[in-house]
Amino acid sequence: MEKTYQYQYHSGTIQAIKNLFSFILPLSFLIGLILFHFRSSDLLFLTSFLPTTTISTPATAAPPGTTAGKPPCSGRYIYIQQIPDKFNVDLLRECHNLSVWTDVCPFVANSGIGELISENNGDLLPVSAWYATNQFTLEVIFHERMKQYDCLTNNPTEALAIYIPYYVGLDVGRYLWDHSVSERDSLLNEMTQWLRSSPEWSIRGGRDHFTVSGRTTYDMRRAKDEDSHWGSKFMLIPEIQNMTVLDIESNLWNSNEFGIPYPSYFHPSKKSDILAWQEKVRHVPRPYLFSFAGARRNNQASSAIRDRVINQCDQSAGCKLLDCNSGKCRSANTVMKLFQDSMFCVQPQGDTLTRKSLFDSMIAGCIPVFFHPGSAYEQYKWHLSRNYTKYSVYIPEEAVREGRVKIQDVLLGYSEDQVKKMREEVIKMIPRLVYNDPREKLDSIDDAFDVAINGVIERMKRIRVEVGF
Repeated sequence: MEKTYQYQYHSGTIQAIKNLFSFILPLSFLIGLILFHFRSSDLLFLTSFLPTTTISTPATAAPPGTTAGKPPCSGRYIYIQQIPDKFNVDLLRECHNLSVWTDVCPFVANSGIGELISENNGDLLPVSAWYATNQFTLEVIFHERMKQYDCLTNNPTEALAIYIPYYVGLDVGRYLWDHSVSERDSLLNEMTQWLRSSPEWSIRGGRDHFTVSGRTTYDMRRAKDEDSHWGSKFMLIPEIQNMTVLDIESNLWNSNEFGIPYPSYFHPSKKSDILAWQEKVRHVPRPYLFSFAGARRNNQASSAIRDRVINQCDQSAGCKLLDCNSGKCRSANTVMKLFQDSMFCVQPQGDTLTRKSLFDSMIAGCIPVFFHPGSAYEQYKWHLSRNYTKYSVYIPEEAVREGRVKIQDVLLGYSEDQVKKMREEVIKMIPRLVYNDPREKLDSIDDAFDVAINGVIERMKRIRVEVGF
């Protein structure tokens, strides 16, 4: 039966309280004496028998790439230089005039990834993640991704790096054919002059600046200021040589250039997009031993190896050839279906050392076959595994050109188990080879942009130590 205590000051209650204190006071004095003689270890032993109450507090986990107690953006701040619209936005407004061959407007839509692929017949899943992306729109994609970077700052003095969103590839691309040197360099000269006059440039002379080029280094290294010579002089300007430049193909002998992946067709917006695609290419049947998507070349540097590769593919029952002279390579669905059907994808050099096809094929889970180290190993050091033999095959170009090696014989030398392990290495790299949809924020998996930014951050830290600023 529950008792209710009423605090009334009558004589009986007062007497009871007196009796209670007469008992407690001597007892507490005795306990005090006992405790005085105990060591701290003895007290711990005694208290171990007492009931305890544990209060749980959620642990604060440090974000990836940081240490506990340190701000997530410490040493990672980037400032986007505000430049006049004529160096980027105005170029997009003139997208109809950016190429003599085609209308570029559909390709720069959707923040640079192009229009959603309408011909998708189910081979490209999920359908919402595949776009008709042009290989030369990287500057736009990177700029849009940069706007979502977690560690942006409005204070350039706080920034470790300063990003210059100049669309140099789109600029020079409109003047590569049948245009004078003065036309090709006009906007570039204005950009260089603007940079030199900016307060941010004067602090470190551009050593903390970086930019992105959506074309190969070959297009940016005009040897002479003569109309008959190809390209722009972008990479040869002293101010640009002070900066860090990311491009789809770098000069292997220049320390300020770094190759980053060509944009492919796959632009996931959710982690589940990536996982679903990886699972698909892990289990898809691959009826062809190897394949090649391309065409013969007229230039002497690459025609020999291409001719040998195409000839050997024609002569092999295990090879599938997709002749790009037929126009079929313009279909993303056709190209990606070929690579999904193939165990190995050969990647001879084309007009230059590198090919967009490399990234298309690896995203399809196809094991790449290289003939020149500059086609991948020496180009994409931030994005590709350094353990090349785990995910690729290397056959020296000379051996194929001279007819000493048959590609089919080399590839048949790999066991089924070896092929499976190599493919799994390729599939694991897929997230870092694609550019996520720049209109969405996907934080759980680092993509090609994230890997590139990490590379820039580490480079800027080294420069600060070396130069002493």
